[in-house]
Amino acid sequence: MRILLIEDDETTASYIAKGLREEGHVVDHANNGRDGMFLAMNEPFDVIVTDRMLPGPDGLSIIRATRLAGITTPVLMLTALGDVEKRVEGLEAGADDYLAKPFAFAELRARIRALARRPSGPPAEQSVLSLGELRMDLLQRTVTRGARKLELLPTEWRLLEFLMRHPGEVITRTMLLEKVWDFSFDPTTNVVDVHVSRLRRKLDLPGEAPMIRTVRGAGYALSAPGAEG
Repeated sequence: MRILLIEDDETTASYIAKGLREEGHVVDHANNGRDGMFLAMNEPFDVIVTDRMLPGPDGLSIIRATRLAGITTPVLMLTALGDVEKRVEGLEAGADDYLAKPFAFAELRARIRALARRPSGPPAEQSVLSLGELRMDLLQRTVTRGARKLELLPTEWRLLEFLMRHPGEVITRTMLLEKVWDFSFDPTTNVVDVHVSRLRRKLDLPGEAPMIRTVRGAGYALSAPGAEG
């Protein structure tokens, strides 16, 4: 893989880059937000690993800018800020995953591999998923609810696609972590709830019937408005 590492701490950057290169990956390193954003915007990468706190634009600014530019490269955010609110802020900005410092290289490697694993494409026999007025075109990469187009981030897209492939079924948080993130997170993490909440705000505007139902103590279910379940 070609990996972009944006990290200003030279010790941490050297540790990460050395380990990834030993595994055969190509690592481009930027030690400040300005250079990191330039590379993220202009070069193709399989995964971006960025520190949150950087000189110049910080990690949050880089993620927001790349998402606004339509760049969907998976992003792993590194942060020394351990409180939940700061991690949620990173996910809200468009990060796909986060890893708190200090961390073991084995976990970093596993998370990078998980982010890089993506389906090569939708099955030829099913390129459009529909549920009521909700329509997901897997080839055109568009989602609409009625006449309204939804602008989804990469993780929101994968989350909605999985729910649409299992309409009416109760999907547990563990299932979503394994199938959408392809990684077993700490069971206390609220990463699923954060992304479901964000998806809901885009899916259901005021006055529209909600489509994602919370099943207390179990998980979530996606149903067309008025459907039983």
